[in-house]
Amino acid sequence: MKALIGLLWLFVWIHPVVAQEFKAGAAVRLITPNPLLPISGGIGTPKKAVEKKGDLFVRACVFEKGGIRVAIVSVDNLGWPSALGNKSRALIKGIPPQNILIGCTHTHSGPDAYGFPNEKGESFADLPYLDKCVQAIADAVNEAVMKLAPASLKIAVGEAKGQIAYNYYAPELYDPRCGVIQAIATTGANAGKPIATVVNYAIHPEVIGSGRGILSPDLCGPLCDRIESKVGGVAIFMNGAQGGMVTADNRRENAKEANTWEECIRIGELLADEALRIVNPAEVQLNATLFCTARNVTFPIESEVMKYIVKKSPLNYKVEPGDKVVAQVNLLNIGSAQILTIPGEALPNIGYYVKRHMHAKVPLLFGLTNDAFGYMLTKVDFTSFKRYDYISRTSLGENTAEIYMDEALKLVAESPGADGYK
Repeated sequence: MKALIGLLWLFVWIHPVVAQEFKAGAAVRLITPNPLLPISGGIGTPKKAVEKKGDLFVRACVFEKGGIRVAIVSVDNLGWPSALGNKSRALIKGIPPQNILIGCTHTHSGPDAYGFPNEKGESFADLPYLDKCVQAIADAVNEAVMKLAPASLKIAVGEAKGQIAYNYYAPELYDPRCGVIQAIATTGANAGKPIATVVNYAIHPEVIGSGRGILSPDLCGPLCDRIESKVGGVAIFMNGAQGGMVTADNRRENAKEANTWEECIRIGELLADEALRIVNPAEVQLNATLFCTARNVTFPIESEVMKYIVKKSPLNYKVEPGDKVVAQVNLLNIGSAQILTIPGEALPNIGYYVKRHMHAKVPLLFGLTNDAFGYMLTKVDFTSFKRYDYISRTSLGENTAEIYMDEALKLVAESPGADGYK
């Protein structure tokens, strides 16, 4: 009897620890349209696709600790509006909708996911294709949940070296730091091997662009392929604060650019190698903490261009009275990393400012996540330079970034810091 009681007490003592074990799972889905669909690199009528280089994917990872589950999803597209993301959230089981972070790689050579209307109000987005992508996102996340397994973490941030990115408007005004979160299996046949490697870096994947009739994941495809071939698992690229205008550094002599698939491979593989170099010496974090919170942030639509897009798009964007939109902003702590999401394309100075006030050794920003409402620039930059005319017109308005920074830093102040933060 005493032995039985002892075993029961041992079970009670051990069980909470087991229940709090950190786990990770990952999965992918192919979303290359067949036949090919027209390519959208932004506002305007999509261009006919005549060939493809690489494939488009949905890539997802799920983290679990105790009663908390969080999904991170990357879609090979220019943007992924919440009008689509929320449809996927409704199909995902076992994760609260607010804990599902859906971002995009921002490739400029994928099908239209915004439903951009032309001057006549016509849209050429392929809605049945977008519905398939909605289902693919849900399927990938649901599979990742099924694959959840005990995991440790390696997390690091460092400067990515080499000719990868630059700012087209001001060459040195960009963030060269690359953040990496790698979940490593701790049990089973794959013990010691990565389950998922999340790479966070600010860059416009527009080497090929939208005008050449080539459907492509751009540099993000070769980046993920390289990581998966070298270390295994699923590689996921999440963009950063790359607005105005942090782009791929494909410059050559005499102001020429290399707009080829081979250049996508060069830049993507270089960034992949740098990400692995950065994370390789990081200490293993066992049984890391996991925390996720979200808040809805309201932004006024002051731009006539943006009003026209959200009101005329067949995606049926939800527009609040007074011409306002609501976007979800997440704060996520994973081990020593703290992540804030950005529902658009924030300029680099906004990224630097927000990161400087975050409570983590490794502050990361997931741009174009949960929504993709154009550029976000501070009110002192708004229409201040001729160079900023386009990004000002395709921003929600003068106060968009000010509202975001205020709400994001309130979220930071109200939330616990990441592991190891002092």
